[in-house]
Amino acid sequence: MSIDLAPETLTAQLDFDRCYRALSARDTRFDGQFFVTVATTGIYCRPSCPAQTPKPQNVSFVLTAAAAQLRGFRACRRCLPDAVPGSPRWNAGADTASRAMRLIADGVVEREGVGGLADRLRYSPRHLNRVLTDNLGAGPLALARAHRATNARILVQCTTMPMADVAFAAGFSSVRQFNDTIRAVFGLTPTELRRLRSRHTVTPATADGVTLRLAYRRPYRWAWMRWFLQSHLASGVEAVLDDGTGWRYCRVLTLPHGPAVAVIEPMSDHVRLSLHHMDMRDLGVAVNRVRRHLDLDADIDAAEDSLRNDPALAALVDEAPGVRLAGSLDPAETIIRTMVGQQISVAAARTHIDELVNQLGSRLDPAATLGEAGRMPSTQFPTPAAIAEHGGRVLRGPRRRIDAIVAVAAALADKSVEPHTGLAASDLRDQLLELPGIGPWTANLVAMRVTGDPDIALTDDLVVVRAMADLGIEPRHADRWSPWRSYASMHLWRHRLASTGAPV
Repeated sequence: MSIDLAPETLTAQLDFDRCYRALSARDTRFDGQFFVTVATTGIYCRPSCPAQTPKPQNVSFVLTAAAAQLRGFRACRRCLPDAVPGSPRWNAGADTASRAMRLIADGVVEREGVGGLADRLRYSPRHLNRVLTDNLGAGPLALARAHRATNARILVQCTTMPMADVAFAAGFSSVRQFNDTIRAVFGLTPTELRRLRSRHTVTPATADGVTLRLAYRRPYRWAWMRWFLQSHLASGVEAVLDDGTGWRYCRVLTLPHGPAVAVIEPMSDHVRLSLHHMDMRDLGVAVNRVRRHLDLDADIDAAEDSLRNDPALAALVDEAPGVRLAGSLDPAETIIRTMVGQQISVAAARTHIDELVNQLGSRLDPAATLGEAGRMPSTQFPTPAAIAEHGGRVLRGPRRRIDAIVAVAAALADKSVEPHTGLAASDLRDQLLELPGIGPWTANLVAMRVTGDPDIALTDDLVVVRAMADLGIEPRHADRWSPWRSYASMHLWRHRLASTGAPV
């Protein structure tokens, strides 16, 4: 069955006929973009659920799993709707609901409460609850509860942690609350849920960590992402390892409750993520940040179908479908590293970053090398406070440039500037432009990577400018690529590098 529904046309109202056509076709493109509730069974599913398609009069559609749970539906055990890619709506939107969802996924409610979430979004808790309920069918507590339930399911099914430890690691305030939520969401007790141990979403845990399968929407241009990650490596913090049969990206993560080591291995239809030496309370945060870093939730078909409407870009998209935006694992780190890379080559920037890490980074316990000493990263990127205090003696180059980096690090350290995923890209860009030493190129690149905004044109980037010149594209024509100008910029960047022989 063909579908004339483009994912970007979905609205908060969710047109019934279009959603039902996607459900009837079991179209995987819409997994995570909305959920299906079935009145006759009391369950909610992803649109591609392999079960028999229910009759129209028995279904309704909701934007979030939390909305389905609030209506009394439990998660389908067959399609596991909480294991789907996330909705690209939350990346693309600058509205309050989208920004709130990004922060909820990052664990802000668990760490700071609804009041902390509201403060970051500059609303009162009461108004925020009203906005989210009106737009998403659930308030911040219910949305955070849905994320906790997913984290709990992962810990229950892929670790041997005692249930009481799982409850607190997943963010629940009591074992009773954990038990009640698992029964309500999955229709099983935690012990019964552990017996299922689904092979579709997780693999057995290691002694000191957990390994998961992260779904993504295909196609995915892994050659491009590998080039980006490898070209911008900070030695000691991250590494790309290749044993001849496949490659892995390894990275030290700085998480709310301490550091962890992530090992990311791309597969044909999923990403295998192993997290080691991690406080399990950070599981949801780590998964969310890795997903955003690799842009796994992108609605890539919608983006590239739109870009193909421009003859100048159609050939580029057809040549390399699945090009993604490399996101940010830590906004402060992204700002510092981008500033260091201003007006110098990528190789020179890596030299400066490596020295910064070597001098000011915090070393992990030697056990974190995972038996691969000398290959696995074992250093955290320096904190803004460390760079503010000691960066002046470590950094090299013009004094004005060094002073600007140190000043920005000080502003980040004292929280006079707080970049986070809940900011709209335009607001983050404006904040950055007020800081010393940050111009439009840096502000645009950081805003794109931190927020995941798909509509930022990097028309002042030297590589993109040269690619546009090669193709005879005027900078003013970038507006016709909206709302996917970020992806257009990545295709142009990749095209220019490919012309120089880079393996992208």
